[in-house]
Amino acid sequence: MKQFYIFLTVLFLFSSCKQKADKTVKAKEEPTPDFVVAFGSCNMSQEPNPFWDDILDENPNLWIWGGDIVYADTDDVERLRSIYAMQDTVAGYAELKKEVPIIGTWDDHDFGLNDGGSDFAIKAESQQVFLNFMGVPEDSERRNQEGVYASHEYEVSAGKVKVIVLDTRYFRSELIKDEDSEKRYKPTTDSTATVLGEVQWQWLENQLKDSDADFNLIMSSIQVLSGEHGFETWGNFPLEVQKLEHLIVESKAKGVIILSGDRHISEFSRADVADLAYPLVDFTSSGLTHSYSSFSGEPNQYRVGEVVSDKSYGVINLNFENKEAEFKIMGDNGVVLQELKQSY
Repeated sequence: MKQFYIFLTVLFLFSSCKQKADKTVKAKEEPTPDFVVAFGSCNMSQEPNPFWDDILDENPNLWIWGGDIVYADTDDVERLRSIYAMQDTVAGYAELKKEVPIIGTWDDHDFGLNDGGSDFAIKAESQQVFLNFMGVPEDSERRNQEGVYASHEYEVSAGKVKVIVLDTRYFRSELIKDEDSEKRYKPTTDSTATVLGEVQWQWLENQLKDSDADFNLIMSSIQVLSGEHGFETWGNFPLEVQKLEHLIVESKAKGVIILSGDRHISEFSRADVADLAYPLVDFTSSGLTHSYSSFSGEPNQYRVGEVVSDKSYGVINLNFENKEAEFKIMGDNGVVLQELKQSY
C-alpha cells in the first residue's frame, strides 16, 4: 500500500508539472506589428554610437532622423560637409543604411547655428549639404525648394503610413529672449511670427487633407505640446500651435502622431484637442549619444509618465487592424525605458 501512495504522489507531481509546462507553451505572444518606425535625434559621430545594432534588431521599416544628426554649429560649408561625412564612417550606421530606408529633418546644430532660424546666412548652402547626406537625388524638387521639408508614403499589405517631415529652421521667426525669468525664451503673440513660413504651411495643409494613410506621422525637430520649459518649442509661438491643431482637425487625417527631438531628454506628451477624435501624442526622443543626465525637472502639463534622461531612441509599432500605436523609449541592448499605447 505504501508503494501505491508513493506512485500516486509521483503521478500527481508529474501531472502538475505537465500542466505548468503546457501553460508556459500556451502563453500569449505579443502580436507582430504591421509597421515599425525607429527614430532619434541629437547625435555626435565622435561619441560612442551605441544603438545602431539595437535599432537593426527592431527590424524597422524606416529610420527617421529627428534633427541634430551632427553637431556642426558652423557657417563654413566645407567644415559642415566634413562633419556629416564623419557620421557616414560610423560602422553601425553604415549597416543601418544598407538595410533600412532613412529619411529625416535637421535641427539647429546640423542647420549650422545654435537656436538658429530664418536669418542664418548660409541656410541655402546648408540645405544642399543636408540633402547630399540624406542621398536626395540631384534632380529632386527638394533641391530647388526653400527648406528641407518632405513627405514619404509607405504601403504594406495591412495599410499605409505617411511621414511628413517638417523644417522648423529655414523660415522660423526670431525668438524672444525672456529677460524677466530664468527661462531662455518667452512666447510671442505677434500674428506675423511663424515656425513654418507661408509656403510650407500651405504645403502641410495639402499633405494632410489629401492623405489617405491609416497613420500620419509628423516629424518636427522641436517639441510641439511641451511649451512651458522656456527652451526652443512651438510653445514660443502659441498661435502657430493653435494653427497646427486646427489644421489637423480640419484635415480629417487619420492617426496623426507628432514626433520630436532636440531636448536631450525623451518623454511622451498627450493632449485632448477639441473636435479631434483621438488624443494628440507628441513623442520626444533625444538624444542618441548624449543626454541631459542632470535633469531635475521641468513643467509639462501634457506629460504622460516620467522624463527619461538616459541616452535613448524611439520606436513606434503600428497595428492597422486595431488602429493602435505602441510607443517605446528604448535604451541599450533593447531595454524598454518607458512605453505608451494609444488607439486611433
